[in-house]
Amino acid sequence: MLDTAMGLFRRQGYHATGINQVLAESEAPRGSLYFHFPGGKQQLAAEAVEASGRQVSELLAAVVVEASGPREAVAAVMAHFAQALEESDFSSGCPVATVALEASAESAEVRSACDGAYGTWMAGLAAAFEAWGMPASRAGELAVTALSMLEGALLLCKVQRDVATLRTVGDQLAELLESARTEEV
Repeated sequence: MLDTAMGLFRRQGYHATGINQVLAESEAPRGSLYFHFPGGKQQLAAEAVEASGRQVSELLAAVVVEASGPREAVAAVMAHFAQALEESDFSSGCPVATVALEASAESAEVRSACDGAYGTWMAGLAAAFEAWGMPASRAGELAVTALSMLEGALLLCKVQRDVATLRTVGDQLAELLESARTEEV
């Protein structure tokens, strides 16, 4: 049920995803929904965002471990999201953003889950940037900038139905991060 909800919220958003659709597509009995998610749709959405957030955190961590530096890491992340966009016919972007845009203003539980996911991603990025030799004083700012650039690129790619923006943003982000490595510590 959670996996189904994750996919539906990512593709359709919070408001377009109904409990009946989650139950039908997951083939779960109705009683199991309220047994596992007594808070209903808000709890299901919050847990789906948390699970999706962990998946992206794991992806980012794996990319950082494999990459020799920021340029290679940025290219790998952008390629991953470009492939996901193309394979979904541009219906799946960021697994957190769609829900965050729709439901965070009306649900503290969902807002907290979205904030937690973004916070974890930024902390992981900041740690990676420091490990690549960027000044600690700039790592947090650069993490905010990198995540904002990625989120904006994903949104534009969905609207334009083209991954070219990911490539452009990736190139610019890689340049920014490489130049930050040469700043005085």
